[in-house]
Amino acid sequence: MELLRELLDLQHRHGHLSDQLLEDLAQRRGVPQYRIEGLVSFYTHFRRTPPSQRQVAVCRDVVCRMHGCGALLADLQRLAETDNGLEIVEVSCLGRCDHAPAVAIDERPAGPATSATNLLADDSVPWRTAQADSDWQADPYDTVDDHYATLRRLATDQPTLAETCITSLNDTGLRGMGGAGFPTGRKWSLVADELADTKYVVCNADESEPGTFKDRVLLATLPHLVIEGMVLAGLTIGAERGIIFLRHEYSIEQQVLQAAIQDATTRGVLGPDAAGSGRVFEIEIFVSPGGYILGEETALLEALEDRRGEPRNKPPYPGQIGLFGKPTLINNVETFALAVPIVAHGADWWTGQGAENFSGLKFVSISGDINQPGVYEIPVGTTVAELIERAGGVPGGAAVKAFLPGGASSKFLPADRLDTPLDFDAIAAAGSMLGTGAVIVITEGRDLFDLATNLVQFFRNESCGKCVPCRIGSHHAVGLLESVSDGSAAPDVLDELPALGLTLEQTSICGLGQVALVPILSMLEHFPDEVPRT
Repeated sequence: MELLRELLDLQHRHGHLSDQLLEDLAQRRGVPQYRIEGLVSFYTHFRRTPPSQRQVAVCRDVVCRMHGCGALLADLQRLAETDNGLEIVEVSCLGRCDHAPAVAIDERPAGPATSATNLLADDSVPWRTAQADSDWQADPYDTVDDHYATLRRLATDQPTLAETCITSLNDTGLRGMGGAGFPTGRKWSLVADELADTKYVVCNADESEPGTFKDRVLLATLPHLVIEGMVLAGLTIGAERGIIFLRHEYSIEQQVLQAAIQDATTRGVLGPDAAGSGRVFEIEIFVSPGGYILGEETALLEALEDRRGEPRNKPPYPGQIGLFGKPTLINNVETFALAVPIVAHGADWWTGQGAENFSGLKFVSISGDINQPGVYEIPVGTTVAELIERAGGVPGGAAVKAFLPGGASSKFLPADRLDTPLDFDAIAAAGSMLGTGAVIVITEGRDLFDLATNLVQFFRNESCGKCVPCRIGSHHAVGLLESVSDGSAAPDVLDELPALGLTLEQTSICGLGQVALVPILSMLEHFPDEVPRT
């Protein structure tokens, strides 16, 4: 991880990575230059040419597309034609779908943009990092002074701590909130049972899927719960080191998180005697060099080991052979944060938080055609319709046409399933998946074929290229979709998409390739009339 860190630092100081900088780094580190070149060419955040005086990055993905990123890009590009110091780039999701179209100026979030001229005239608009006024039920503490009380209560008796944590997580049935939904207690238990002299705890804070931004808000408002959850996990499994893998676009949230880590260190929660446990536990932040693929847990590990972020074959799983070949517990931000109130209050409390016949709380991001996009803490079992109402309904009272319940990788569902509860099993029964808990609302009048094509383009763009089926198949699928859109091919060319999707699902190493065609296939299933006809 030190090599990538140095590359990021060099780019931060010099603006780009010149040939000379890379040559000097190779000599200083004693590594072949081809290896460094391989890293620089793989990760999207690195650049080899000097930046312009001002760089404006505009998100091109589904929610921002719905909110006019195309027109904004065109306006900015016209301005750039007469301003040599202005560089306009299209980028994948910036994690700020609640402020679509999302824009970053010189890598700082800006906007929301009302026009290209206004955006450039005043890019210093104070950025609202999160919903700071939120009163989260998941936070068990009334005051700052109360932070880490659960950890301190349990830390001096580690066998009891481990048993309490694993039993509480198992009894509540908490599942991983990063998309896969693996039982959290079981994961902690499996890693705890591994015999090794060194173990690691990794927090995956690299959410990069269109529509998904809840972890950003949690990092800004509940960093103490993320830290406490990681320490509880570390003491449970026998780890001494925790790493938060944070996407580089979250620079503001990084500052908040770094301050929280410093506070926890000052209070003795982190350090050589973590929370009075007599055990070492430290947390550090690793800033991602860029790429949606790094949200896949083994690609993330490859990056931490200073390699190209290409997913590993599984098994073995990270809990067995993870970071630097050691057992590694990986959970996302929300999972670590929710572990704390569960351990603090117990299973009965958790059960009481859900809607009727459901258990627990869930953080959900909602965006698209919605009046009040943002992150909402809901009882598990809240229906999609209820969430939409809580988020202020849809603009102009328009009718909902479709929705994505779990971000870009989930299947489109029609409006007649708005009463589906937001729960892993309920959403699966309805024909989609809860995934990252990112609801995207789409109203009548939207071009679903265009939006589905945009989603497939996202997966094409973000493929790491390691798998031939994913690399070639996603490009081929986009080609078919674009040929139908521009009228150069008849709609029946889309008949090969189901077989292509099945090939990607069965032969791709990781989830990206496995779901790359899910958006278009689900759109064709539920909305066949949306296909353009020549």
